Amino acid sequence: MADFKDRVVLITGGSRGIGKYIAESFADEGAKVIVTYRNAIDEEYFNSKGIKHFKCDVSDLKSVQEMTENIIKEFEKIDVLINNAGITKDGLLMRMSEEDWEAVIDTNLKGVFNMTKAVTRNMMSKRYGKIINITSIVGITGNAGQANYAVSKAGVIGFTKSIAKELASRNINVNAVAPGFIETEMTDKLTDEVKQSYMNMIPLKKFGSGSDIAKAVKFLAGDDSNYITGQTLCVDGGI
Repeated sequence: MADFKDRVVLITGGSRGIGKYIAESFADEGAKVIVTYRNAIDEEYFNSKGIKHFKCDVSDLKSVQEMTENIIKEFEKIDVLINNAGITKDGLLMRMSEEDWEAVIDTNLKGVFNMTKAVTRNMMSKRYGKIINITSIVGITGNAGQANYAVSKAGVIGFTKSIAKELASRNINVNAVAPGFIETEMTDKLTDEVKQSYMNMIPLKKFGSGSDIAKAVKFLAGDDSNYITGQTLCVDGGI
């Protein structure tokens, strides 16, 4: 098991869903965990876990740079960055507005660029870093009604492969995790019929859990993965 004690772990979009599972998992390992959120957060809960939180719009480079500078002032370093923040604005292409296209690209793809750019100088100076980008199986397979989301997540995979090559000489590993259908607040809202249609696509015949993703992320953030970079780990039940 990796030792994350005293490691500084920054997770974007960590206030709920998969990001919250990841944050809890690292906090339980003794890491110094910071999460970002965009709209609202249960401050009492995160304070009880010892998890710091910053309001930040990852699509806004200035906001990202200011937050990152504040974190480095307090902790002197960022060891692990997990780019998890993401949104969906689904719709068929013929009905999709330019605003819905741009909003998803700005958060899901530009946000990864902004955050990675903001932390790499510190990681390079320390000659250590782990960057894990949360993409999606949809970025590999595509999905009707999610052209904007699929493009953003496919872009994250290409970004991961490219930046891994740029940063490898500075002992910084960059990988991606591609979740399949994971039980979250989002899937809870689906009808039984839709859930069953998704279930039929999964060889293991079950949805994944947030802890399944957290375990994969922790593996890529730990020393057991030191010789792995530029890869996309699919956690999707076999899709």
